[in-house]
Amino acid sequence: MNLTGQESLPVSQAQAWEALNDADLLKASINGCESLSLIGEQEYEALMTVAIGPVKAKFKGKLKLSDLQPPHSYSLAFEGNGGAAGHGKGTAQVRLESQGPALTLLHYEVQASVGGKIAQIGSRLVDMAAQKMAGDFFAAFNTALQARYVVAAAVAPVEAPQKSRWQRLLDWYLGWLGRVFTGKI
Repeated sequence: MNLTGQESLPVSQAQAWEALNDADLLKASINGCESLSLIGEQEYEALMTVAIGPVKAKFKGKLKLSDLQPPHSYSLAFEGNGGAAGHGKGTAQVRLESQGPALTLLHYEVQASVGGKIAQIGSRLVDMAAQKMAGDFFAAFNTALQARYVVAAAVAPVEAPQKSRWQRLLDWYLGWLGRVFTGKI
């Protein structure tokens, strides 16, 4: 699975870098994340509940940052195990690009592979779930950034971003598929 994209962050590049290295802020922004703890130099341990279609499991994993070039970029290697539900591992490249004093563009590229029951679901559903997780993360992360740095409070009120028609359809489809496989229809 490959996932690439970019997100506008309403803060300076230095503030974005600081936030991306704040375990508490990241934990609060990751849906289903129960813990994110520093266990070594630039190495974290995570515990989170993930639902992909009909498969829902608690994953324990490790994340390791490398090639740090503050406040511009870093690489991330990750692996996680959800027992019978499966496992996953991969890498990510994160790059920050300043767009002005209070705007930063975050570029990301993720390569990941999954195995076990999750792999049996099918790559299309796994890809859609990964895109949804990324969208949910960035929505929560932007909200946290706005709260932390009081972004543009004097200029204009910030409205919550509306989900696109595609995102609403994906939310509905994943929910429906989960109900079909769990017999809750």
